[in-house]
Amino acid sequence: MKKKNHWHTAGSKKRQAAYKYGYKSGLELTVANQIKEAKYPVNYETEKLEYVVPATNHKYTPDFIFQKKNGETMYVETKGRWTTIDRRKMKNILASNPGVDLRIVFQNPNQKITKGSKTTYEMYANKLGITHVAKKDIPAEWFKECLKVGEVPKPQKQFLTY
Repeated sequence: MKKKNHWHTAGSKKRQAAYKYGYKSGLELTVANQIKEAKYPVNYETEKLEYVVPATNHKYTPDFIFQKKNGETMYVETKGRWTTIDRRKMKNILASNPGVDLRIVFQNPNQKITKGSKTTYEMYANKLGITHVAKKDIPAEWFKECLKVGEVPKPQKQFLTY
């Protein structure tokens, strides 16, 4: 008898709705809807970033990808729970991709990383060098940096050298 994967039927109705639309969590669906309503392209898990765990190579797929007006890329990850394994992976991703613009939308950035810890998700993210952290929604300031649907990047000024 073949076993079925029931992970998507477990949990809240929001998770079930998210799964129906191709997302893995209710928070991802909420953020995708916010992006769509703000008239930005919803690039959900369309790219993979390579990262190295000592002695092994891995790939990471960010939740949302934006092209910024300056031509650079901004990655936005959504996190309800941020487990020890997730935090270790994020540390390795950042070490393997110096200068990457990776931002996190937490369900609750004030959540403690472990029971009894004084360190919150946001504090730990800042310690890793992730300075752009938000709660539940992408801040308007982040959107202002990005291209909307149909916009093209502004050419960078180039100086002639003699």
